[in-house]
Amino acid sequence: MNDRVNSDTTTSRTILKPRRLALLGTVAALGVAVLAASPGASPFGINSFVAPAQAAESAATPPGFGDLVSKVKPAVISVRVKIDQDNEKSAMFQQNRMDSDENSPFDQFSRQFGFRGPGGTNGMPRQRHQTITGEGSGFFISADGFAVTNNHVVDHAESVQVTMDDGSVYTAKVVGTDPKTDLALIKVDGKKDFPFVKFADQKPRIGDWVVAVGNPFGLGGTVTAGIVSASGRDIGNGPYDDFIQIDAPINKGNSGGPAFDMNGNVIGVNTAIYSPSGGSVGIGFDIPATTAKLVVAQLKDKGAVTRGWLGVQVQPVTAEIADSLGLKEARGAIVDNPQDGSPAAKAGIEAGDVITAVNGTAVKDSRDLARTIATLAPGSSVKLDVFHKGDSKTVTLALGELPNERQAKADDGKMQPNAGTPRLGLALAPAGDVQGAGEKGVVVTEVDPQGPAAQRGIQTGDIILNVGGKPVANVGEVRSELAQAKSSGKNSVLLQVKNAEATRFVAVPLA
Repeated sequence: MNDRVNSDTTTSRTILKPRRLALLGTVAALGVAVLAASPGASPFGINSFVAPAQAAESAATPPGFGDLVSKVKPAVISVRVKIDQDNEKSAMFQQNRMDSDENSPFDQFSRQFGFRGPGGTNGMPRQRHQTITGEGSGFFISADGFAVTNNHVVDHAESVQVTMDDGSVYTAKVVGTDPKTDLALIKVDGKKDFPFVKFADQKPRIGDWVVAVGNPFGLGGTVTAGIVSASGRDIGNGPYDDFIQIDAPINKGNSGGPAFDMNGNVIGVNTAIYSPSGGSVGIGFDIPATTAKLVVAQLKDKGAVTRGWLGVQVQPVTAEIADSLGLKEARGAIVDNPQDGSPAAKAGIEAGDVITAVNGTAVKDSRDLARTIATLAPGSSVKLDVFHKGDSKTVTLALGELPNERQAKADDGKMQPNAGTPRLGLALAPAGDVQGAGEKGVVVTEVDPQGPAAQRGIQTGDIILNVGGKPVANVGEVRSELAQAKSSGKNSVLLQVKNAEATRFVAVPLA
């Protein structure tokens, strides 16, 4: 078998060589002809069109990245961690092992982290008190040894070791982590002259060049290039998703590494990829530098991140919700339920109110509101523009502090197409007549699967608290409010619906 392979290889090479030489010979001959030609010597004017063609070819050649890479590469590090395999409660161990959540298309680098160590693979039982080793990337942001990486790279690590581009190895300590943005700050002591890079002051434009440097598959100092493909991406990773999408190839091990603009500034921290196969398909996601700067500053100062807390559960304002409320644009965040004792509740914000701006800056949707409030310090005073029962008003309040265990909730607001029927498709009963339903509202006892309410996710057992902004206690009041909404020329009616999990608003179309 081997002899045949070698023989085939030899034959192939023998055949290829004359072809290559023939091609090169043709090119050489043409080159001689051009060089030998003198002005006016050729009736075809060869010189007159060769020079412009060469100029066009030169202009079409993209600039190289050598100067940029030599400038920033020394500041990029490989991050190697060790974790006790017995620490089952470790978030990193649970999320990053190779056999977890393999079917998820958004394959977090934390789920495809390159572990080396015994146990848990090929069906073999895990042994206790053994060590797992993983590798990621990072970059120095100061000469005294502060460096940025991902939270999932160093979370619950027993030891952290960094390797520089010149091969120098140092021990690092974790200063602080922020799981909500997947960022971490580490520190290497002993030197004051580490090479470092800075965060960009502005977000990159779509189409701008981007260069990623990192440690894919343990291959330290790897450089890839591409463009910024999109911005503001929400990949379902958390309430503050605002990723930059790039097409520079990044793979497992690039996690925590930097993406640079052409000025050598960090525009993002490589964090996740879209990967049906497990490898790069040209869709990567970076934490924006604007977010990283705010988080890293707090980690350096306090070792943890504190965020402002408004205390509301919100969802986006769809076109139907906007129509039912009389809003001109489908923008802002509608309050499903203000939490008892929260800053919002104390300021008089009610369910059904729409928050349209924070400190004069328009709110696009519920996630935009969550991100904006999270960037503000607890205790800071904010002005909210609120659309309340048909009127606009301004509310001033002091933000609380978001506890670590509390997550900002924002529904995705996805709704099915209009069913085109004039009825809700519901059977209702007063809540007081249904055991365990309480005294407020009407209980959904039956749902027509083809009706508009079913299309909006309303289910048996849900409680409708109000219709069109008015409380309802029986079927007659529901019918009255539906008729009022239709006579007012509205295309949909807003229902406040409660179930065991949450209270939300649903806009149901009217025919």
